[in-house]
Amino acid sequence: MTIKSKEEIALMAEAGRRLGVVLRTLRGEVKAGVTTLELDERARELITANGDRPAFLGYKPNGAAKAYPFTLCASVNDGVVHGLPGKYAIKDGDLVKLDLGLVHEGFCVDSATTVTVGVVSPEARHLVAITEEALYRGIKAAYPEARLGDIGQAVQSFVEDNGFSVVTALTGHGIGRKLHEEPSVPNYGRAGTGERLRVGMVIAIEPMVNMGGEAVRQLKDDSFVTRDGSLSAHFEHTVAITHDGPKILTRQG
Repeated sequence: MTIKSKEEIALMAEAGRRLGVVLRTLRGEVKAGVTTLELDERARELITANGDRPAFLGYKPNGAAKAYPFTLCASVNDGVVHGLPGKYAIKDGDLVKLDLGLVHEGFCVDSATTVTVGVVSPEARHLVAITEEALYRGIKAAYPEARLGDIGQAVQSFVEDNGFSVVTALTGHGIGRKLHEEPSVPNYGRAGTGERLRVGMVIAIEPMVNMGGEAVRQLKDDSFVTRDGSLSAHFEHTVAITHDGPKILTRQG
């Protein structure tokens, strides 16, 4: 765990603002017929146009067989996270998860959103809405002196009360000069347990929620999908713990 100064958090806030603009633009370009590789190329173009660097490109997370070769993670339908962009053309009815990070002035930020394409089922729309609301409930719990279990409990209880499953095999994380720092930030837990949150911590909170069971499996390309083939949704913000409470650094406007 690293504690950031006010000046460092200000740099991360500027990085988050830039990432929010990129993701907002990218969201508007998700439509039937567009390939996930085209979205990746667009994401790289938008990030580098401002002199920033893609955080995911060339990054090798723990447990991965190789470094990640793209700017964007694009996971569709039963894809949970780390989906590799390719020739897949988006279709009406798809749930498209865009997970993206950038590096600005040496600091990383990370954010994700789920986009519904065309006409999707009411159940799928409900899944997306619940996952997004679960993110904000987790953020609301991230006050100084609270504990990581408070975040996890806020996310998990809300998701499960609405009949969905939180992915427990994957978590959020600390973030700063490195894309993944301590601590791990689970989307499940018991209030009053876990590491205490301190002013100056910056964490990525990212609920991954399945319509079916919580189990996932890792494919040979290192992406994760739901084990039962059910739909999954994903939202994420980079959040600073401040004296005034949690501050979202990656708002999309």
